[in-house]
Amino acid sequence: MKVTSSDMWSLTRHFLLGAVIGIIVLHPLTKAVYWFEFKDTMTTGVGSLWEFLLFRLETSFSIEMIPMSIIFGLIGGGIGSWFGLYHLAIIRQHRTVRSLEKELAVDLPFLIKSGESEHLEFKSSVRWDHQQDKPNRALESVIAKTIAGFMNHKGGSLLVGVNDDGDIVGLANDYQTLKHKGRDGFERCITDIVKTRLGGDLCALVHCMFYGIDEKDVCRIVVEHSPEPVYCVDGKVPRYFLRTGNGTRELDVREALAHVSRR
Repeated sequence: MKVTSSDMWSLTRHFLLGAVIGIIVLHPLTKAVYWFEFKDTMTTGVGSLWEFLLFRLETSFSIEMIPMSIIFGLIGGGIGSWFGLYHLAIIRQHRTVRSLEKELAVDLPFLIKSGESEHLEFKSSVRWDHQQDKPNRALESVIAKTIAGFMNHKGGSLLVGVNDDGDIVGLANDYQTLKHKGRDGFERCITDIVKTRLGGDLCALVHCMFYGIDEKDVCRIVVEHSPEPVYCVDGKVPRYFLRTGNGTRELDVREALAHVSRR
């Protein structure tokens, strides 16, 4: 899980809160256990448990007890950090669910009729060149650039099996180019493209869903926004793409740096 600056601030707050709880709660609790077991042999002159805990809390800040207080502070801080990470994971899951629900709220036929937009792109295929009527692996780079552009913007959907005019062409030709023909093999192909050209950690941001329209398969690739900049490796050179309007554009170094600084 990638950690942003806001995540670091949240984790810091959890650590500090945990450290405070460790000093003012965990430390006295351990002393309470000590009191119950050894109260008959104690010579501190403190009678009740409450008096004993107050006494130990006061002495926790003495010079002699500072090392012990630091240890309990670190223990509490560690527990707080763990809860912080869990909290961040829950928040990200909720964001993912909300994002996917928003994308899936629109049915596919209506989505196709609405045409390409800031959040929607049509691609007739991943590997099959319809103009040359033969496989063309170079088309995979176009898919990778489009996915990277969505990730660097606000996410969106990529419909494969639909041409620029919104006509359903299906995935049958693409299936024939795959080792594992069919929907499973196609999804593996998309995952391999993302893993190879964008990074394996980004595969979790890409979701493939298949639909049958007029006896033809269409794959809807739902792409989530990435909290970190995404670079597409093209010829071993990392390049920065961004979804702008109804197209994907490569940014030059100056534009990429400016966009990353605003994220």
